[in-house]
Amino acid sequence: MSNLIAAAEAAERLGRPDAVFADVRFVLGEPEAGQAAYVRGHIPGAVFFDLNKDLSGPKETHGGGHPLPAMDEFARKLGEAGIDAGTEVIVYDDQGGSIAARLWWMLKHAGHERVRLLAEGFSAWRDAGFPVTAEPPRPIARTFVPRVDDRLRATVADVRAGLERRDRVVLVDSRIPRRYTGEDATKYAKAGHIPGAINRYWEDGSPGGVFLGAEAQWERFEGIPADRDIIVYCGAGVTACPNVLALTEAGYPNVRLYVGSWSDWISYEDNPIAKGEE
Repeated sequence: MSNLIAAAEAAERLGRPDAVFADVRFVLGEPEAGQAAYVRGHIPGAVFFDLNKDLSGPKETHGGGHPLPAMDEFARKLGEAGIDAGTEVIVYDDQGGSIAARLWWMLKHAGHERVRLLAEGFSAWRDAGFPVTAEPPRPIARTFVPRVDDRLRATVADVRAGLERRDRVVLVDSRIPRRYTGEDATKYAKAGHIPGAINRYWEDGSPGGVFLGAEAQWERFEGIPADRDIIVYCGAGVTACPNVLALTEAGYPNVRLYVGSWSDWISYEDNPIAKGEE
């Protein structure tokens, strides 16, 4: 089954007790903007998840800018939102899937298979005339029991080991090219990329805010053998997620998210850094 769902098909799920829409709109640099937009209007019945409050844990010395929350806390919030093992979850944002894909990945990591990304995003949904409401949802609480799949997650130790196994491991940097090359040194304390990583900017997978399908995503990653262990990272473990989804949709079977990403990598003084094109 595809990890994507079109608006017309998603609309058929409205009102179904076994389907939950999850609104994950978030504007980096404007942390309250996503929830404010949700309050003004959202897909009927949609519950809201905040990137900072619900999909991230406390920052520490290591772990990056958006470490994962405790799994029991995440599971509790999923249950309160009406999500359990039998629920189909449709995630959406208005940022090309960049934030919604984080929830998609977290649900997969928690062992939940029935989750798909609304390919067109919220604005396209609204502009196409599908229902929008400001009425708060009334989810029926359920119990979400996580079945953590750590095969989907890479640690800093995994990345270090990958540097010694470049014949088997491919590192994919999802950031905008100028940050990958190190030309833009404004966001983090150190500029550049993890040595050996190739650059595939995440936004190229959702031009105009519409997430591309399997064939187009395969073309984006042309040249990466399908049997490789692929580790994907970005700046802080969020915008790598759409590339993880894209690679999975394209049929790559061994894709992992380096949750800490660049912000975790540079927190270790001895980790090597490369600049320029690979």
